[in-house]
Amino acid sequence: MKALDGTSLRNSLLTGLMAGLGLLAAGAFAQSQPVGYPKANVDFGDFKQLVADVEVHRKARLIDLDTFLEMSREADTIILDARSKARFDRLHVGGAKHLNFSDFTQQSLSQVIPTLKTTVLIYCNNNFEGNEEDFPTKVALPVTRLPATGSPGPGGQRGGEQGPLMMALNIPTYINLYGYGYRNVYELNELVSVDDPRVRFSGLTASSTESGAE
Repeated sequence: MKALDGTSLRNSLLTGLMAGLGLLAAGAFAQSQPVGYPKANVDFGDFKQLVADVEVHRKARLIDLDTFLEMSREADTIILDARSKARFDRLHVGGAKHLNFSDFTQQSLSQVIPTLKTTVLIYCNNNFEGNEEDFPTKVALPVTRLPATGSPGPGGQRGGEQGPLMMALNIPTYINLYGYGYRNVYELNELVSVDDPRVRFSGLTASSTESGAE
Protein backbone atom coordinates (compact mmCIF):
# COMPACT_ATOMS: atom_id res chain seq x y z
CA MET A 1 0.00 0.00 0.00
CA LYS A 2 1.32 3.41 -0.95
CA ALA A 3 1.95 5.64 2.03
CA LEU A 4 -0.03 8.88 2.13
CA ASP A 5 1.89 12.13 2.03
CA GLY A 6 1.10 14.90 4.51
CA THR A 7 -1.46 16.65 2.32
CA SER A 8 -3.31 13.46 1.44
CA LEU A 9 -3.42 12.42 5.10
CA ARG A 10 -4.85 15.75 6.16
CA ASN A 11 -7.46 15.59 3.42
CA SER A 12 -8.42 12.06 4.44
CA LEU A 13 -8.76 13.02 8.09
CA LEU A 14 -10.80 16.11 7.18
CA THR A 15 -13.13 14.07 5.00
CA GLY A 16 -13.65 11.58 7.82
CA LEU A 17 -14.33 14.36 10.33
CA MET A 18 -16.86 16.02 8.05
CA ALA A 19 -18.62 12.72 7.47
CA GLY A 20 -18.82 12.12 11.24
CA LEU A 21 -20.22 15.59 11.86
CA GLY A 22 -22.77 15.00 9.12
CA LEU A 23 -23.96 11.81 10.80
CA LEU A 24 -24.25 13.58 14.17
CA ALA A 25 -26.23 16.42 12.62
CA ALA A 26 -28.56 13.98 10.89
CA GLY A 27 -29.16 12.14 14.17
CA ALA A 28 -29.91 15.37 16.02
CA PHE A 29 -32.32 16.49 13.29
CA ALA A 30 -34.13 13.16 13.40
CA GLN A 31 -34.55 13.43 17.18
CA SER A 32 -35.99 16.95 16.86
CA GLN A 33 -38.77 15.90 14.46
CA PRO A 34 -42.32 15.29 15.79
CA VAL A 35 -42.98 11.68 16.72
CA GLY A 36 -46.37 11.79 15.03
CA TYR A 37 -48.66 10.91 17.96
CA PRO A 38 -52.36 10.37 17.23
CA LYS A 39 -54.91 13.00 18.28
CA ALA A 40 -55.62 13.14 22.03
CA ASN A 41 -58.78 11.48 23.34
CA VAL A 42 -60.49 14.87 23.58
CA ASP A 43 -63.51 15.92 21.53
CA PHE A 44 -65.18 19.26 22.17
CA GLY A 45 -68.03 18.33 19.85
CA ASP A 46 -68.86 15.32 22.03
CA PHE A 47 -68.82 17.55 25.09
CA LYS A 48 -71.13 20.15 23.55
CA GLN A 49 -73.64 17.47 22.57
CA LEU A 50 -73.45 15.94 26.04
CA VAL A 51 -74.09 19.33 27.67
CA ALA A 52 -77.12 19.89 25.45
CA ASP A 53 -78.54 16.48 26.40
CA VAL A 54 -77.85 17.00 30.10
CA GLU A 55 -79.45 20.45 30.19
CA VAL A 56 -82.83 18.99 29.30
CA HIS A 57 -82.45 15.89 31.50
CA ARG A 58 -81.26 17.83 34.57
CA LYS A 59 -84.14 20.32 34.71
CA ALA A 60 -86.56 17.72 36.06
CA ARG A 61 -84.07 16.35 38.58
CA LEU A 62 -83.28 19.39 40.70
CA ILE A 63 -84.63 18.72 44.19
CA ASP A 64 -85.01 20.52 47.52
CA LEU A 65 -83.45 19.38 50.78
CA ASP A 66 -86.52 17.57 52.12
CA THR A 67 -86.80 15.54 48.92
CA PHE A 68 -83.05 14.90 48.90
CA LEU A 69 -83.11 13.53 52.46
CA GLU A 70 -86.26 11.49 51.86
CA MET A 71 -84.80 9.92 48.71
CA SER A 72 -81.52 9.18 50.49
CA ARG A 73 -83.36 6.72 52.75
CA GLU A 74 -84.81 4.73 49.86
CA ALA A 75 -83.40 1.39 48.73
CA ASP A 76 -80.86 1.32 45.90
CA THR A 77 -79.96 4.99 46.47
CA ILE A 78 -76.58 6.54 47.26
CA ILE A 79 -75.33 10.04 48.00
CA LEU A 80 -72.20 10.71 45.95
CA ASP A 81 -69.65 13.29 47.09
CA ALA A 82 -67.23 14.12 44.26
CA ARG A 83 -65.19 16.76 46.11
CA SER A 84 -61.57 16.24 47.06
CA LYS A 85 -60.79 13.53 49.61
CA ALA A 86 -59.43 16.17 51.99
CA ARG A 87 -62.74 18.06 51.92
CA PHE A 88 -64.73 14.85 52.22
CA ASP A 89 -62.69 13.64 55.17
CA ARG A 90 -63.20 16.93 56.99
CA LEU A 91 -66.96 17.17 56.50
CA HIS A 92 -69.62 15.53 54.34
CA VAL A 93 -73.29 14.70 54.37
CA GLY A 94 -73.78 11.62 56.53
CA GLY A 95 -73.86 8.36 54.61
CA ALA A 96 -72.31 9.82 51.46
CA LYS A 97 -69.90 7.77 49.37
CA HIS A 98 -66.80 9.43 47.99
CA LEU A 99 -65.17 9.42 44.58
CA ASN A 100 -63.03 12.40 43.61
CA PHE A 101 -64.29 13.93 40.35
CA SER A 102 -60.80 13.73 38.83
CA ASP A 103 -60.85 9.96 39.40
CA PHE A 104 -64.08 9.33 37.46
CA THR A 105 -63.71 6.43 35.03
CA GLN A 106 -66.13 3.74 33.94
CA GLN A 107 -64.44 1.27 36.28
CA SER A 108 -64.09 3.52 39.34
CA LEU A 109 -67.72 4.64 39.11
CA SER A 110 -68.93 1.06 38.88
CA GLN A 111 -67.09 0.29 42.13
CA VAL A 112 -68.97 3.05 43.98
CA ILE A 113 -72.37 3.00 42.25
CA PRO A 114 -73.88 -0.51 42.26
CA THR A 115 -75.72 -0.33 38.90
CA LEU A 116 -76.63 2.13 36.16
CA LYS A 117 -80.16 2.12 37.59
CA THR A 118 -79.05 3.13 41.09
CA THR A 119 -80.46 6.47 42.23
CA VAL A 120 -77.54 8.88 42.69
CA LEU A 121 -77.94 12.04 44.77
CA ILE A 122 -75.26 14.71 44.36
CA TYR A 123 -74.25 17.91 46.15
CA CYS A 124 -71.18 20.15 46.28
CA ASN A 125 -69.61 23.01 48.22
CA ASN A 126 -72.02 25.49 46.64
CA ASN A 127 -74.98 23.76 48.32
CA PHE A 128 -73.93 24.79 51.84
CA GLU A 129 -73.32 28.12 53.54
CA GLY A 130 -72.01 29.08 56.94
CA ASN A 131 -68.73 27.13 56.84
CA GLU A 132 -66.31 28.46 54.26
CA GLU A 133 -63.49 26.31 55.60
CA ASP A 134 -65.17 22.98 54.86
CA PHE A 135 -67.59 24.13 52.13
CA PRO A 136 -65.76 27.00 50.36
CA THR A 137 -67.95 28.59 47.70
CA LYS A 138 -66.64 28.03 44.17
CA VAL A 139 -67.13 31.32 42.31
CA ALA A 140 -65.19 33.47 39.85
CA LEU A 141 -65.22 37.25 40.42
CA PRO A 142 -65.72 39.54 38.64
CA VAL A 143 -67.09 38.32 35.33
CA THR A 144 -68.37 40.44 32.45
CA ARG A 145 -71.20 38.52 30.87
CA LEU A 146 -71.74 38.70 27.11
CA PRO A 147 -75.29 38.79 25.80
CA ALA A 148 -76.59 35.31 25.05
CA THR A 149 -76.41 35.93 21.29
CA GLY A 150 -72.96 37.51 21.43
CA SER A 151 -74.43 40.62 19.80
CA PRO A 152 -73.70 44.17 20.99
CA GLY A 153 -75.56 45.25 24.10
CA PRO A 154 -77.46 48.48 24.69
CA GLY A 155 -75.78 51.50 23.15
CA GLY A 156 -73.82 49.31 20.77
CA GLN A 157 -71.40 48.17 23.48
CA ARG A 158 -70.37 44.54 23.35
CA GLY A 159 -70.45 43.15 26.84
CA GLY A 160 -72.82 43.04 29.74
CA GLU A 161 -73.39 43.13 33.43
CA GLN A 162 -70.59 42.19 35.77
CA GLY A 163 -71.33 39.55 38.33
CA PRO A 164 -70.23 36.29 39.92
CA LEU A 165 -69.77 33.17 37.81
CA MET A 166 -70.69 30.10 39.82
CA MET A 167 -68.20 27.25 39.40
CA ALA A 168 -70.19 24.56 41.21
CA LEU A 169 -68.92 20.99 40.95
CA ASN A 170 -72.48 19.65 40.65
CA ILE A 171 -72.74 20.47 36.95
CA PRO A 172 -69.58 18.73 35.67
CA THR A 173 -70.39 15.83 38.03
CA TYR A 174 -73.87 15.53 36.54
CA ILE A 175 -72.52 15.79 32.98
CA ASN A 176 -69.94 13.06 33.57
CA LEU A 177 -72.36 10.72 35.32
CA TYR A 178 -74.78 11.10 32.40
CA GLY A 179 -71.99 10.52 29.91
CA TYR A 180 -71.00 7.30 31.67
CA GLY A 181 -74.57 6.05 31.45
CA TYR A 182 -76.05 7.03 34.83
CA ARG A 183 -79.47 8.52 34.12
CA ASN A 184 -81.07 8.25 37.57
CA VAL A 185 -79.24 11.27 38.99
CA TYR A 186 -80.75 13.97 41.22
CA GLU A 187 -79.09 17.19 42.34
CA LEU A 188 -79.63 19.18 45.52
CA ASN A 189 -80.83 22.58 44.31
CA GLU A 190 -80.89 24.64 47.51
CA LEU A 191 -78.29 26.65 49.41
CA VAL A 192 -78.56 25.05 52.84
CA SER A 193 -77.26 26.37 56.14
CA VAL A 194 -74.77 24.03 57.80
CA ASP A 195 -76.78 24.64 60.98
CA ASP A 196 -79.95 23.17 59.50
CA PRO A 197 -81.04 20.47 62.00
CA ARG A 198 -82.36 18.25 59.21
CA VAL A 199 -78.85 17.53 57.95
CA ARG A 200 -76.56 15.01 59.61
CA PHE A 201 -72.89 15.58 58.85
CA SER A 202 -69.96 13.21 59.26
CA GLY A 203 -66.21 13.76 59.21
CA LEU A 204 -63.35 15.12 61.26
CA THR A 205 -65.06 18.46 61.97
CA ALA A 206 -68.61 17.10 62.27
CA SER A 207 -68.77 17.44 66.05
CA SER A 208 -68.62 21.24 65.77
CA THR A 209 -71.12 21.38 62.91
CA GLU A 210 -73.65 18.63 63.36
CA SER A 211 -77.03 19.77 64.58
CA GLY A 212 -78.53 16.40 65.18
CA ALA A 213 -81.28 14.98 63.01
CA GLU A 214 -80.94 12.11 60.54
